[in-house]
Amino acid sequence: MTLLRDIPLSALQFYLTAPYPCSYLAEQEARSQVATPSFLISPAIYSELVRNGFRRSGTFTYRPRCDCCTACVPARVKVEEFVPNRSQRRVEKKNRQLQTSVHALEDKAEYFDLYKRYQNARHQDGGMSNDNHEQYERFLLHSHVDSMLVEFRDGDALRMVSIIDVLDDGLSSVYTFFEPELPQASLGTYNVLWQIEMCRQQKLPYLYLGYWIRQSQKMAYKANFKPLQGLIKGNWQVIEQNETL
Repeated sequence: MTLLRDIPLSALQFYLTAPYPCSYLAEQEARSQVATPSFLISPAIYSELVRNGFRRSGTFTYRPRCDCCTACVPARVKVEEFVPNRSQRRVEKKNRQLQTSVHALEDKAEYFDLYKRYQNARHQDGGMSNDNHEQYERFLLHSHVDSMLVEFRDGDALRMVSIIDVLDDGLSSVYTFFEPELPQASLGTYNVLWQIEMCRQQKLPYLYLGYWIRQSQKMAYKANFKPLQGLIKGNWQVIEQNETL
């Protein structure tokens, strides 16, 4: 009997989507290369796909394959070389009171309420602010790999939720949403710092942060976690802010 973990990457099929409006760069069209079928994508195969620039949205595993643009750069933090800067140390200290708990992917009314408030405050123009509960579930609570949900609370108050995938060489940050009425807390920065520390505790060498786009203000924060590596022309290398990709 063949186990799913024994199925090679070559068993997957890949197809290109039709062009669609880019979510990050105005007036650009995007395309994605999609890996199928999703039921063959085991945690081991998914780890290999992530190392090759893929990530997932629900059970949809993809990487950018745009006709005229290579702005999306797969990014990861090399955990053993990361040292928080002064600003990041202040963020850690500011949020030290938050209690974390790790859960399986599950649905709670307070999660969806926080998600909607976050989308409406931070990403009104991104399309997801109009997500209904079913779309939210498909996006964040469906997974075919090893995934977990992390709660961040201040006492009883839910402040942040993070969805994280566990890979064989690191963690992959899927999506994080947090209390939008606390901008001074820098919760997004704290979340990345927390995930880096979790990698360190589990002796995992990398934290994968999805795609970094130099021209996108929404993605700019990722460059603050140095040294940031990017998958450039098939090789993982340190991203220099002044280089042309």
